[in-house]
Amino acid sequence: MARRRKLYEGKAKVLYEGPEPGTLIQYFKDDATAFNNQKKGIITGKGVLNNRISEFLMTRLSEIGVPTHFMRRLNMREQLVREVEIIPIEIVVRNVAAGSLAERFGIEEGTVLPRSIIEYYYKSDELGSPMVTEEHITAFGWAATQDLDDMVSLALRVNDFLNGLFLGVGVRLVDFKLEFGRLYNEHDEIQIVVADEISPDNCRLWDIRTNEKMDKDRFRKDLGAVEEAYQEIARRLGVLPEAGPMDLKGPQAMQ
Repeated sequence: MARRRKLYEGKAKVLYEGPEPGTLIQYFKDDATAFNNQKKGIITGKGVLNNRISEFLMTRLSEIGVPTHFMRRLNMREQLVREVEIIPIEIVVRNVAAGSLAERFGIEEGTVLPRSIIEYYYKSDELGSPMVTEEHITAFGWAATQDLDDMVSLALRVNDFLNGLFLGVGVRLVDFKLEFGRLYNEHDEIQIVVADEISPDNCRLWDIRTNEKMDKDRFRKDLGAVEEAYQEIARRLGVLPEAGPMDLKGPQAMQ
């Protein structure tokens, strides 16, 4: 097998040079981190499950006209994506008080918010991904006002769609994080697209009846049964790997 050139390795994924210009191969790892990389561990099979879950959600979003970088899944742990210029701003959409929002404002976790709240975070592990305002973003040149308008519009569309989709399988979408990239066409025209992944790694997902957490909070808070929670989300979405949980532990990423 030909050795591929590794371009970037993050906390949960590795990016390799793609087979064609303008493409990348995105490899999903089992590594898990929390609290800005202060807590680390392995969730067996997470990469396989997140690959399937993100493929399913990105495909469904494309079907309703939301542009994404996703092209197709290649195998159990890899997918082909379009190469984009990542915008260093993470958008968090919150529907229910949880995590840092509940802590910052002393709101009881689980309180349904009067409307969805959008927050911006500067994508920097070294700085702890601080919350920023639109003024910071435009003043420092991280994104233009039009970029932000497009990102917020897409984030709200994604929120509306995912809320309904998860509700249909008995899951509450508490909050989630989105990343975006600039996609350049042959005429150097720019389109803002959803990038990275959408999975239990960057969504808070609670069972609609019991409020049981079914996402990475189980790892953050040492609740146990982390693998089972990810498997249950995949099962409800109908995307469990054909080989089943027995084949979730994959090979190490190629160097």
